[in-house]
Amino acid sequence: MIKDITGLHHVTSMASDARQNNQFFTDTLGLRRVKQTVNFDDPSVYHLYYGDENGSAGTVMTYFPFEHMMRGRAGVGEVGETQFSVPKGSLAFWRERLAAQNIGGLQEDTVFGARRLRFNGPDGDGFALIETADDARPAWTGGDVSQEAAIRGFSGARLNLRDTAATEELLSFMGYERTGNEGNVTRFIMPDGNGADTIDLAALPETPFARQGAGSVHHIAFAVENRQKQIEVRKALMDTGYQVTPVIDRDYFWAIYFRTPGGVLFEIATNEPGFNRDEDTAHLGEALKLPTRYEPFRDKIEANLQPLAA
Repeated sequence: MIKDITGLHHVTSMASDARQNNQFFTDTLGLRRVKQTVNFDDPSVYHLYYGDENGSAGTVMTYFPFEHMMRGRAGVGEVGETQFSVPKGSLAFWRERLAAQNIGGLQEDTVFGARRLRFNGPDGDGFALIETADDARPAWTGGDVSQEAAIRGFSGARLNLRDTAATEELLSFMGYERTGNEGNVTRFIMPDGNGADTIDLAALPETPFARQGAGSVHHIAFAVENRQKQIEVRKALMDTGYQVTPVIDRDYFWAIYFRTPGGVLFEIATNEPGFNRDEDTAHLGEALKLPTRYEPFRDKIEANLQPLAA
């Protein structure tokens, strides 16, 4: 069994409009934009990162905003809901705030004993705010959301699957513990995790497969402390039969990827070197940062990117 994963690192999705995406996460949800760079494979597209003050592992939502991208179709074989942790007693604030901004899909319920407010992102993305009593992670409060209500980071995510059995085995191998069931949902928790430590598996045997597009999660990333631990995790996965990519330098972390039995793309990402490797912490996300190979083309790239501010 793998013992080096600490919970989620980041979740990466797709969007149809960069400015709208930036406004939603920084203004509506009150997160900090910790990096603006470009897609490593397509420098005409931003890669935007939002999180806490430092972009700590377990807090970072990232997006590829492809202009005018067709909206995805929800289904199985994908992350169906990304869940954020908020302080206990703060859901009334969030419901009022999101309703005032005409955010769709507002629905409050209780899951595994915790109150939850579900809502949709600009492209129909599935989100939930989960009240958590003991989340000690510091919140980013550089916007207009107070410490008493601000998002702490991820709580976890829900994967929608035709059949959960093989993914249950994988999560157990990755160090997660099965803690219970509610209806068709099985919960796994990473013991002594980083706060972003819950994975729910929803069994939806009659649901069609998802079609990726704007509003879809592209991949979900799990955190390890450093490159040495990542190499050990990669070997363990490959020894178990998974096809894992070589280690890829993503500038702010090192990454490996593999496809899970249920169709979801998993990444294992390092906590090092972090988002302050090329910007002072006080100024994270303010300037466009480019991978070294694209720096000679900066003028052309900047001219083709939509300004994030209106």
